[in-house]
Formats: sequence, C-alpha cells, structure tokens
Amino acid sequence: MPGKAIPKINWLELLSFDKFVHAGIFFVEQIFLIRALISLSDETFIKKNYKWISVLFCVSYGGSLEIMQYYVFSERSGDILDFIANSTGCLAGLFLFNRLAKKIKWLV
Repeated sequence: MPGKAIPKINWLELLSFDKFVHAGIFFVEQIFLIRALISLSDETFIKKNYKWISVLFCVSYGGSLEIMQYYVFSERSGDILDFIANSTGCLAGLFLFNRLAKKIKWLV
C-alpha cells in the first residue's frame, strides 16, 4: 500500500469543542446508566456486573450512533473521532462514579 493511501488522522481534532460535547454527553449518560442499573435491578448478576454492563451498553450505543450517521442518515456523517470521544466520556463517567462510590456509600 503506498504511503499516500494511508488515511491520516489529526489527533488535535480530539481537542475541538465538538469532541468535548460528545464526551460530556456520554459522561452523563454513563453515570445515569450506572445509577439506574444499581437502583432498579433486583438481579444479583446485574448488581455484581453493573460496571461492565454499563460500559458495554454505553460504548455500543455510541458506536451504533456513529455507524447509523455514516450509513443511514442524510445530512449527518459518522466519525471515528466522535466514537473515541463518546467512549472516553463513558470511561470517564465510570471512573468518576467509582471514585464517588468509595466516598458516598449510598450511591452503590
């Protein structure tokens, strides 16, 4: 494959305002999803694995949105950097929730 054919990604685009919006939306989604899984579930499997279930759902949701924007919706475009921002927001939400859950026991 010639070097010109390799796609180039500008990693500085990850610092644009749009990416922070994507990360922020999925950050909030992740925190709400974790809290909902903990409080609404009676099953012990979900209570034990709420972290992984929420990350799997949140990242899959962000990926499917980008795929649908690329293939299904007109006037929209899917972007791998948006998916990275979505996933980063999910992981940041999980990290913050874990930190808060250690200090605020009623969260879990």
